[in-house]
Amino acid sequence: MSNVEYIADGQYCACVVNSNVERGTCMIEIRVDGLLKEHERTFYWLAKETGISHTTLWRLKKGKALGINFDTLEKLCAALKCQPGDILAVPNGKKSGKDQPARKKQK
Repeated sequence: MSNVEYIADGQYCACVVNSNVERGTCMIEIRVDGLLKEHERTFYWLAKETGISHTTLWRLKKGKALGINFDTLEKLCAALKCQPGDILAVPNGKKSGKDQPARKKQK
């Protein structure tokens, strides 16, 4: 499907005609909140330290973000002194939550 809709006089306006992204279904979990708790820091500190807006951090925390820029990921890793794999996780098709048991190591 096209992302451009033509209007009078050959002008166009960008719009999304068909989107397969469903809100609230996040394939990758972003663990910023847990890392902040481990480092005993706040979202306010992280926003000041990285220059990332509080709104962007909130969207990442709540799973509302549809993506993350590598620049943003790099800033988070530098501030939290971690690797991208510490921030990003695939929840194996299960809904993420605190009540989910830890994964067992396979032999």
